[in-house]
Amino acid sequence: MAVKSDRPNDRRVLLIAGSDSSGGAGLEADQKVTAVHGCYAMTATTALTAQNTQGVEDIHVTPPTFVKKQIDACINDIGVDVVKIGMLASASTVEVVIDCLENHGRPTCVIDPVMMSTTGHQLLPPDAVRSFRALLPLATILTPNIPEAGLLLEGAGKSMPEVQTVNDLTSLAKSLLSLGPKWVLLKGGHLPLTRQYVVAMNDAEKAFVVDILVSQDNTTVLRSDWSKSRNTHGTGCSLASAIASNLATGNTIVDSVRKACQYVNAGIRLSIARGTGSGPINHFHSSYMLPFPPDCFFDYLISQSESTWREYTHHDFVLRLANGTLALPRFKNFLIQDYLFLAQFSRALALSASKLSRIKDIAKGARQISVMEHEVEMHIEYCKGFGISREEMELASPSQACLAYTGYVLDIGHSQDWFALRVSLAPCTIGYGMIGRRLYDDEATVRGDANPYWQWIESYKSQEYDDAVTAAKGS
Repeated sequence: MAVKSDRPNDRRVLLIAGSDSSGGAGLEADQKVTAVHGCYAMTATTALTAQNTQGVEDIHVTPPTFVKKQIDACINDIGVDVVKIGMLASASTVEVVIDCLENHGRPTCVIDPVMMSTTGHQLLPPDAVRSFRALLPLATILTPNIPEAGLLLEGAGKSMPEVQTVNDLTSLAKSLLSLGPKWVLLKGGHLPLTRQYVVAMNDAEKAFVVDILVSQDNTTVLRSDWSKSRNTHGTGCSLASAIASNLATGNTIVDSVRKACQYVNAGIRLSIARGTGSGPINHFHSSYMLPFPPDCFFDYLISQSESTWREYTHHDFVLRLANGTLALPRFKNFLIQDYLFLAQFSRALALSASKLSRIKDIAKGARQISVMEHEVEMHIEYCKGFGISREEMELASPSQACLAYTGYVLDIGHSQDWFALRVSLAPCTIGYGMIGRRLYDDEATVRGDANPYWQWIESYKSQEYDDAVTAAKGS
């Protein structure tokens, strides 16, 4: 029944339902729920609605033959793990959906019998309600509210029992099992209970909402605190989609329902009022979205401090490197300080490797130190062209700026974690790379023998340094 997958977003949920133009219910809500539960949503649109928080203004039913084409197109190509069914709009559409489910091997199926909107508009005509009963034996789980349960029983020639207590809710849920579903979740939101678990007569008495989950050999009572809110539009759609997503990700029926109830209850509590009527729940209350895509963390950090970063990458020293007018003593001093910096940078890389736990990652860190050793040897060779020896650089004293930055990096390395250390190291690697690439690409940069610093600029557009920058950004 539950389908497991090892890869995120591999779980496929087919949503067969109507569209809600206001975005709070129907396919629009279904897709939000499916996405935040880490599943891949496909859709078969059974109807278009013109509606808002005040009610449904009109319904345009999709031709049933086209609904079939949508279902077949999705399943034949992409496949499906769980099907969630909502508003079916017509008797012919119900019959088409039954045939599709049979033809595709009766997949795990969550059926929300959408018959009435939150605002009281009838979404399923009487002949479709009668046809709907033939769909119920295909349901892995049926999720009616109390009014929908009454309509289903009435259509089957059964009487609707009076509901006053939790035991009454349980009896009603079990009576629906006779219509064919393997499980029934009877939603008690229309009938809040008191602390004595009897039907509340007014808002002051309302304490709990009880949902009843039953199968032939299981009864689970799910209690939640009652929340006074007008933002309950699309709760049924959202609950059913959350159950479907939880099943697709490998949860049991009981766990899928429990988690889905918690998700919807939180969505009601944390909702934001939209419109002037019955607003939607908050579908994103537990989803945390990063303000940058993968591998763009440092680009994001730079964008948040653009003026500081520009001072770092566009100062006078850099500009004079580009036009070749930098005083030679200043550049030679820079080369000496850079050598002293590289030695401390290597120590910091070693600290970074020591903070890792997996052998594979430690080995990667060690290779970075080897790359740094090669870079130091290249630096020494380059310095010879300016009459600077290794011995001269090793005897030199670090400048205040060199001491401050290397001291900061090493202090981070000793006192904080791997991530903090990598962040502290990144401005050097990324900054040099950005400066070198910008100067190389700038047509105004003086090139060749006319610029004594052109070779230095060229070294930062190499594939080797590009790889170092990529590693710094992605680490």
